[in-house]
Amino acid sequence: MAAVTVLRVPASDDDPLKTLARTIARLEELLDRLPLDVAKDLRARVTTLRTVLLDKRPPALVLVGRRGAGKSSLVNAMVGAKVAELGHVTAQTGRGRWYTVERGGGQVRVLDTRGVQEGSSPAEADAAKTALESIAVEIREQAPDVVVFVAKATEVDAAVDPDLNALERVADDIRRAHRLEPPIVAVVTHCDLLEPKSTRLHQADRENVDHVAEKLRHVTLAEHAIAHKIDGRDKLRPRHVATVGVSGYMSWGADGALRADERWRIEDLIATLFKHLPEVGRAELARATRTRAVQEELAGTLTSATAALCAGIAAVTFIPLDVVMLTALQAGMVAGIAWIGGRTIDRRGASEFMAGLGLQVGVALGLRETARAIIKFLIPAGGALVSAAVAFTGTKAIGAAARAYYIRGVSLEDARNIFQRRRSGSKKD
Repeated sequence: MAAVTVLRVPASDDDPLKTLARTIARLEELLDRLPLDVAKDLRARVTTLRTVLLDKRPPALVLVGRRGAGKSSLVNAMVGAKVAELGHVTAQTGRGRWYTVERGGGQVRVLDTRGVQEGSSPAEADAAKTALESIAVEIREQAPDVVVFVAKATEVDAAVDPDLNALERVADDIRRAHRLEPPIVAVVTHCDLLEPKSTRLHQADRENVDHVAEKLRHVTLAEHAIAHKIDGRDKLRPRHVATVGVSGYMSWGADGALRADERWRIEDLIATLFKHLPEVGRAELARATRTRAVQEELAGTLTSATAALCAGIAAVTFIPLDVVMLTALQAGMVAGIAWIGGRTIDRRGASEFMAGLGLQVGVALGLRETARAIIKFLIPAGGALVSAAVAFTGTKAIGAAARAYYIRGVSLEDARNIFQRRRSGSKKD
């Protein structure tokens, strides 16, 4: 009979992510003692957990475009708050600089650049002679994850070549400074200004169907026009991954109160950026922008990785007392999903949520899981399979309930119903 290994996770720290970090560290120690074929997949799942929750960092975006293209407005629209000043008449942004946008506990790093083809000196002082020199200085300080090229929908055919020359220069600066070639996402802004101008894309269900269709055709033409120009450049074409037309108009009164919100397809843009970001930058983007689609996707990734790990642990026959580690992983998953959804909960909060689902957290859970573990230990083959299936299905069900509760905002009762359906094998939320 193999030696019994009991792994205990300290319970003194209320930070569930720190608890998760300790659990992962112990799990990695365990993997060193497992057969290679068993440990290989589990290591990949551990890497996912580390990347999503423990090694996360703010994504870095550099915005390139002429003055008036809507770069600052785009940043504001993405986070739903006035975090960048707008230059309505004259150039507003002076020295190109990295700054951190913080919203809802999440952060995004943005290189706010002077607009190329400026017709006046910027309002802010800049020691650099040109916009491109200003950008180059900051690029040497930090490598961007994605380059966002911003063009106004009504100007996609208006002297775009100098703008693309600037985009090529920025791409060259990144390559020289960091030996990287980050993807380029083109954003066509101010789509609300296209004809018919009075047709509101953000309230399309209230507009004339034919007028909406006409305006969408003009959006598509603008997207194709800018994409065609980018793809006509050999240096840019391999890195150009998407073109998205948006409207980012928001307006605030003197008292800071929001008085107009006409955003359209901003969530599509955020989903595109999310797709092309490195994994370490995705969690912060999801939290800062509160975009449900990316929050759901990230939480689903976290759930799948945790469920696979729990199943793998439960299937290892020489760890009969795996309940402590499983519970710690599940609580960390719940806390991580809550964090992605804009909430911060401690380990007690995660445990209370799980108890609210009807799980017998505590002594009853320990007795139940210990009994299951004893069966696994006494009947290694069949018991391990049963144990793994229970752990996998149960963890997936907890994750589905947590996503519904913390991201979609359903009631605890509805979350409990989702948990029960998922645990019984239904895939419907």
